[in-house]
Amino acid sequence: MQFKRIFLIVMDSVGIGEAKDAVKFGDVGANTLKHTIEFNKLELNYFNWLGLGNLLGGNNKTAGYYGKLAEMSNGKDTLTGHLEMMGIRSKVPFKTFPNGFPAELLKEIEKATGHRVIGNRAESGTEIIKQLGEEHIKTGNLIIYTSADSVLQVAAHEEIIPLKELYNICSKIREITLKEEWRVGRIIARPFIGTPGNFTRTPNRHDYALNPPKKTVLDELKNNGYEVIAIGKIADIFNNNGITYTIKTQNNADGIEKILDIMKKDFNGLCFANLNDFDTLYGHRRDPIGYGKALAYLDKSIPKIVKNLREDDLLMFTADHGNDPTFKGTDHTREYTPIFMYSKSFKYTGKLPEIGNFGDIGASIAKNFELDAPSIGKDMFYLFK
Repeated sequence: MQFKRIFLIVMDSVGIGEAKDAVKFGDVGANTLKHTIEFNKLELNYFNWLGLGNLLGGNNKTAGYYGKLAEMSNGKDTLTGHLEMMGIRSKVPFKTFPNGFPAELLKEIEKATGHRVIGNRAESGTEIIKQLGEEHIKTGNLIIYTSADSVLQVAAHEEIIPLKELYNICSKIREITLKEEWRVGRIIARPFIGTPGNFTRTPNRHDYALNPPKKTVLDELKNNGYEVIAIGKIADIFNNNGITYTIKTQNNADGIEKILDIMKKDFNGLCFANLNDFDTLYGHRRDPIGYGKALAYLDKSIPKIVKNLREDDLLMFTADHGNDPTFKGTDHTREYTPIFMYSKSFKYTGKLPEIGNFGDIGASIAKNFELDAPSIGKDMFYLFK
């Protein structure tokens, strides 16, 4: 074992340029990091220290190993990206409903929950509660909507439909949508509070995902006595499979603080975190200014994270897909993702010799803890010896 603790931080949607197969997804020209940096004239000094500047064309001395990863799975969403990181390649993409859900499904939902459905379109979550929140309060109807992702989201005011009831509703919808033609990746409870004109979503979101189709590296870690600490939406993504401890977060800043808190504790295993604001708040909304501010905030947080690393720790930053805030539409973008790796024990540093795939992350973690390797990916950590 090289590292006792590994901190894997997923910068949700922070891609680094069109993937080789981007044309199949309509994403030729996308580059989340490059375009966001250029739009805001950003100086990400600490990410450059980790190798970002060199990935974008520079040639500077760096503190760690860096490179690009390509997704093998047939998709460009949260589930396929994270599953591939932990050893599962998805050949069939999860179903999406850009024009709303079929009437038959809505009838099943209304029958099972006792609530009528309103909305039923692809829409921003904050926008749809602004439009339909007052009607929901008056009628108790469920606000159901989707996005470019494979999700069915249920928005409800916490004083109209209490959290326990909302979670029960979403659990019932998860069961209904196990039917193949309605098999979305996630059902998401989206509670909110406030009054018309002043609605605010609360941090009580809860995702109901599908179980991974087979065991992941997380299961191997847990089954062999290692800790798997999930920060942010990681536990929801894996439907709690292979997780030993879950920490919810309110936003990126809170996620970073939760990571710093865990770094103070003694454990042996993986801390797996997702910073979601990049994607949800700025990528889908095509807000390059907000995206840039979020990148700058994380960049300035890196020294605090590095300071708390122990000699036998490894820090990894990566992403699960792209979501270029300067690109057309509102969908994710099929991009390579960056990989930055840093440890105080490194004797050498430099660029990874070739573009790997997302599965290299899980394969490397499994190798480090002397576990059975997943069927995809290869060990990157051999470079560190």
